Amino acid sequence: MRSLKIMLLSSAFNGLTQRAWLDLRQSGHVPSVVLFTDDATVCRQIEASAADLVICPFLKDRVPQQLWSNPDRPVVIIHPGIVGDRGASALDWAITEQVRRWGVTALQAVEEMDAGPIWSTCEFDMPTDVRKSELYNGPVSDAAIYCIRDVVEKFASGFVPTPLDYTQPSVIGRLQPNMKQADRTFSWYDCARFIKRSIDAADGQPGVLANLAGGQYYLYDAHLDSRRGTPGEILAVQDDAVLVAAGDHSLWIGALKRKAQPGEETFKLPARHVLAGQLADIPVLNSSIASQAFNEAVYQPIRYRESAHVGELTFEFYNGAMSTEQCRRLGAALRWAKARDTQVLLIKGGRGSFSNGVHLNVIQAAEVPGLEAWANIQAIDDVCQELLTARQLVVSGLTGSAGAGGVMLALAADIVFARAGVVLNPHYKTMGLYGSEYWTYSLPRAVGSEVAHKLTEECLPVSAFQARQWGMIQDIGPRCPREFNLWLLQQAGSALTDERYALHRARKVDRDVEQIERCRENELAQMQLDMVHNRQQFAEKCRNFVFKRKTCQTPQRLIAPWALELKAALVD
Repeated sequence: MRSLKIMLLSSAFNGLTQRAWLDLRQSGHVPSVVLFTDDATVCRQIEASAADLVICPFLKDRVPQQLWSNPDRPVVIIHPGIVGDRGASALDWAITEQVRRWGVTALQAVEEMDAGPIWSTCEFDMPTDVRKSELYNGPVSDAAIYCIRDVVEKFASGFVPTPLDYTQPSVIGRLQPNMKQADRTFSWYDCARFIKRSIDAADGQPGVLANLAGGQYYLYDAHLDSRRGTPGEILAVQDDAVLVAAGDHSLWIGALKRKAQPGEETFKLPARHVLAGQLADIPVLNSSIASQAFNEAVYQPIRYRESAHVGELTFEFYNGAMSTEQCRRLGAALRWAKARDTQVLLIKGGRGSFSNGVHLNVIQAAEVPGLEAWANIQAIDDVCQELLTARQLVVSGLTGSAGAGGVMLALAADIVFARAGVVLNPHYKTMGLYGSEYWTYSLPRAVGSEVAHKLTEECLPVSAFQARQWGMIQDIGPRCPREFNLWLLQQAGSALTDERYALHRARKVDRDVEQIERCRENELAQMQLDMVHNRQQFAEKCRNFVFKRKTCQTPQRLIAPWALELKAALVD
């Protein structure tokens, strides 16, 4: 197949758009990105680019008529629903209605939203008890990549898409209204599973508005618990979550967003932070891994178990963000695990992101954000230090995608494995930061100084496949989370004797502790300038991220040379 000029039109360069961009490049094509700003700008950019094909992996905005009416350059929407499904709340309804099968459909943009002819579709069995973000970043993302590959192949062969025909018995999807808060509402007297499903269906955005502790909050990050109490009553606090009684049992709620007053903006924060003034008399449970047996069925953000000579420590922080307190809890857990009589220490994420580094929302909410950022970066450095100084051979498992300090945290291990399909963003510059987490030691150690410079300066995503080629990771495991966890434990169990990792074992023995600490000191000197003194506008970039300010233009690094050349020609 000839190399195609493919334009990715997206509302954000999110995880799916990044996967699509990486996959198309790996297939020999030349994708370029246009982030949706306004109709006129988007039309001008795409019309001028001479793209062969436009694919929209994640688009909240309506495609302008000027684009979809061009018969020579199809605009294909990747819709997270089965054939015939239409509307912006596809995944919300699928989770709420507990459908057994779901899918992704690639359809051509026309005047009526999601009603265009079909290019491709891919279905999957719907997981049970799944969050919207987990569904989107897992089965939906996988099915979307299949559809994008299929669309590109069909376009190259002159395929004509099939009109959507609701008279066909195979077309069972229907137009669904946008889900409103009235469709999500629940009573605390409802059963806990129903409440959890309501929250899961709104995970990420927009959350479920509910009354709690005398106020109105949007709820996120729900986990079932067997304890009972008066419905709506807060029963306990553990780590960042509060335990709320329901009609039968109870739920841990990990994150809240206060309902905004007119003219006000609010954002998600750990539940304990939001309700801090109302929890004085609420029991605080001990979450130490030394006192809690490993149990995947209960709420345990940090959990530990042993298998033969391997100690396995799992940490699961909502959206991969790690606050100062979370880092300190993880550091304490690592110190305890390091004191165990094991030979291998396996650290891994849970569901969702592995880690994205410091917690920007908690930083933004602080009285002095720069000082909270400074405390946060030192706390996550301490976590990395625990890994770098472990007696055991340290293995890290990238169960989900990772960014910035989260990538470097994984690289602090001696051996790194990744689940197929994860995307890494090993850079800090776009947030106005020099970077820490011992990156000036761990990244060059893994990939060499030249590639390390390229990765941190170009600020582009890296696929698991690329990361293995460069030496950032040592191997790639199954895409299925359960299969990956089994595979990962097997790899960790054999890491002490497998000849493939002899160099990594030797490198651990020869590590230069003084050099490692010099790297930290130098990085923190730079980070103090960025976080406390705002050298590169970190404060403004953090605020824009937290309040989800829409981009003013597509970053130059995402525009392919062929699109840049035509843009320059127009200017001339």
